[in-house]
Amino acid sequence: MKKRVSLVAPFYNESGNVLEFFRRVAVVADSLPQYAFEVIAVNDGSRDATWNELLEARSRHPWVHLVDLSRNFGKEAALTAGLDRARGDAVVPIDSDLQHPPELLGEMLAQWEQGAEVVLGRRTDRDTDGRLQKISATSFYRFHNMISNVKVPMDVGDFRLMDRRVVQALRLLPENHRFMKGLFAWVGFRTVTIPYTIAKRHAGKSNFNGWKLWNLALEGITSFSTAPLKIWTYVGLGVSALALLYAAVIVLRTVVQGIDVPGYASLMVSGMFLGGVQLIGIGVLGEYVGRIYHEVKRRPVYLVREEHEFERAVLHPVRQERELERA
Repeated sequence: MKKRVSLVAPFYNESGNVLEFFRRVAVVADSLPQYAFEVIAVNDGSRDATWNELLEARSRHPWVHLVDLSRNFGKEAALTAGLDRARGDAVVPIDSDLQHPPELLGEMLAQWEQGAEVVLGRRTDRDTDGRLQKISATSFYRFHNMISNVKVPMDVGDFRLMDRRVVQALRLLPENHRFMKGLFAWVGFRTVTIPYTIAKRHAGKSNFNGWKLWNLALEGITSFSTAPLKIWTYVGLGVSALALLYAAVIVLRTVVQGIDVPGYASLMVSGMFLGGVQLIGIGVLGEYVGRIYHEVKRRPVYLVREEHEFERAVLHPVRQERELERA
């Protein structure tokens, strides 16, 4: 029996990338005949022709497993849907816009065969990102790793190879709000890293914007650290100490210089400052309470509208040959 390799590829408004993605994957699969490949393609509520192109790709490549979600649930949910269905001995999440080169699979599989349970693809540059995106990404990784016990590797996205046991560990994690980069790091296992140069999108433009990236950063921070909650304890202690110090100064000035009538401006500034500190603290608390609220409802991470499984005979060519010989 050949070892199975599952590629998990989320698609959201990727019309123009679909057929080229499968063409390049097919070329790589042909160059690695010792493995049996499958692709779990998850359509995450696309509003363009992506689903029709995926159906066309499946008519050409029977090793494609199509999953059409009922709406756009987000990339983290689409990845979860794909991982739930991946049956490979090795599983590789990969972007469908071809910024993650399928040609790197051979090197990843070689590291896996040598004993690595996780093979990370680390991008060597950020030439495809804007200046603000470069700064914000670097700042996020540094801040996250500073306040969290789970260290997310810098410049490493979802593109990685995982052994079957790693995927089984991930499927044990029940949370609905899923920051996949953090979950990948949390499960651990023996890990190696290989560099790659990220390519430009084959077609179209990225669906991520500043607001989505900001929300993803909040998800990552609140999912793996309670430091923001603890920080406000110390902020409160610091503000209280300053208030006591200022009160002592007022008492001394009153004793030495007599009664001092406080000014309206200083009262307004101090009141607004303290009010702002309190509102920020309540906002941080609200982020955590909101996530608790969503988790306790236990809604499913995603819903499937339509699904087309791969042809299992193609996944097991050795078994197919033996059955033909017996016939």
